[in-house]
Amino acid sequence: MIILDIQTLGQQKAQQAVDFFESLKLTKGKFHGCYFDLQPWQDKVVRDLYGTLKPDGNRQYKTAYIEIPKKMGKSEMGAAFALKQLCADGEWLGEVYGCAADKANASQVFDVAVEMIDQEPELKKRCDIILSKKRIVYRPTKSFYQVLSSEAYSKHGLNVSGCIFDEIHAQPNRGLYDVMTFGSGDAREQPLYIIISTAGDDPDRISIGWEIHEKAEQIILGNKIDPAFYPVLFGVDPDEQRIWTGWGYKTFKELSLKANTFDKEGWKDRKIWSLVNPSVGVTVKYEKLEEALTSVQGNAAEERTFKQLRLNIWVKYRSTKWVPYETWMENTGIVDRQRLRGRECYGGLDLSSKMDMTASVLIFTPTEEDPKYSILPTFWIPEDNVDRYVEKYNLPYRKWIDMGLLKTTPGNKIDYHFITEEILKQKEEFDILEMAYDPFLADMIEADLTAGGMTMVELRQIFQYMSPPMEELEAYLHGKHINHGNNPILNWMFGNLEVIKNVNGQIRPTKAIKKGNSKNVKGTEYYKIDGIVALITGMSRVIVNKDNTSVYEERGVRGG
Repeated sequence: MIILDIQTLGQQKAQQAVDFFESLKLTKGKFHGCYFDLQPWQDKVVRDLYGTLKPDGNRQYKTAYIEIPKKMGKSEMGAAFALKQLCADGEWLGEVYGCAADKANASQVFDVAVEMIDQEPELKKRCDIILSKKRIVYRPTKSFYQVLSSEAYSKHGLNVSGCIFDEIHAQPNRGLYDVMTFGSGDAREQPLYIIISTAGDDPDRISIGWEIHEKAEQIILGNKIDPAFYPVLFGVDPDEQRIWTGWGYKTFKELSLKANTFDKEGWKDRKIWSLVNPSVGVTVKYEKLEEALTSVQGNAAEERTFKQLRLNIWVKYRSTKWVPYETWMENTGIVDRQRLRGRECYGGLDLSSKMDMTASVLIFTPTEEDPKYSILPTFWIPEDNVDRYVEKYNLPYRKWIDMGLLKTTPGNKIDYHFITEEILKQKEEFDILEMAYDPFLADMIEADLTAGGMTMVELRQIFQYMSPPMEELEAYLHGKHINHGNNPILNWMFGNLEVIKNVNGQIRPTKAIKKGNSKNVKGTEYYKIDGIVALITGMSRVIVNKDNTSVYEERGVRGG
């Protein structure tokens, strides 16, 4: 009996895996019926995953995260991994799962796998395909491949030997990911989790996809060590001025890219394309990228999609139908609470139902030392409801609480007495001249605040009264006269905002929801705009009391 050293054994297993992949046939378009000739980047991934072994001879890597742009053969790669784990991993009673956000997406890789089996006689005679259940059974080892989606899955009884997660960024929450990865493969000696995804649309940076992306970044940069995690990133990070090239990166400086013009013009630079699209010229021709670029130019929404899907840039700004999110984010800076003391301000209050979030915003008027309107928001939520929102909607409420950005009131209902005391404490700290409020739900708190010495001004949330402060706020934002302090809760709420307009051209805020959906929820997403409504409400008092000799009128309105 010949005993191989680990390195030689690893090389052997890597070659066996490559041979299996290349024995399969591709399924789409002109490539249908052609053998899967692995591209260099694919060959490296397969060899690394199956050929890097621990001293006991088992695979070192348990999880692979492969982030790659559209049309790079992602579905074919995922299907080949699924079949390798199902049919050629030597696992008795193996359980391989194909996971995605919904049934349609979860079926894409499965459908490719089925077509691959149909084209390979040796696999076809050993596999039973049950289309109605989206299930493939490999009879020799009594193993199966089963499709799961976040819409319907069991939380119990899984014994995972392989898992293919497609488009992890689209998961509505971390529920399915946690079920599949935390302990479900512990009974297996070398389970393998393959996560293949494009960049996500997650401006709030709260998705499980972004969490895994960040982990991959930190490992490649050498800031984090996880021997069982294999990261591969292809894409662009404009904020950090990096081009991810799979297992490393190049800087904007190396490529003569200018960070300050990248968002407008730099992203069109063709030298980026081959770096972030490793199969360009094979799975997609350069001409197709050129056509796509020509098609999207001048349309902000389509340019945004091109950057996300073709350059693998994580979406930073949420698309809004009022002031662009980019403009909102140009109005940020440091808000120093101590330096706000003694400075005149106006307040806006937006009360919620007793189960939900409530917001108060203070707007500090400009001074010669600080010529912008500084915004100081406060948010409250019932303590007993926090975990429910975290679990159901994947919101980072606990993180915001730990950061001191979100306050909790006792119990499972908003405690108006608690909020009244908090606002009156703010009155002692700051020079609050007036506070505007919507009379709906506010009778008790208005009386208590008035008794505490606060000047309260009613503002009904109708077109007539909401349109002027919204228009004023819009002008200030475009002129860069606001400093909202980059508060993540306020940023999230601004991204949730849309406007509605009446026949007179007046506007008022509304949540970004589709017709026919419930008040706050679209699918499994959750929309809140309380902080922005409070800001608009407070702005109504700013414009009423604006001094004719304000700093703007003395020196003129200017940007920046």
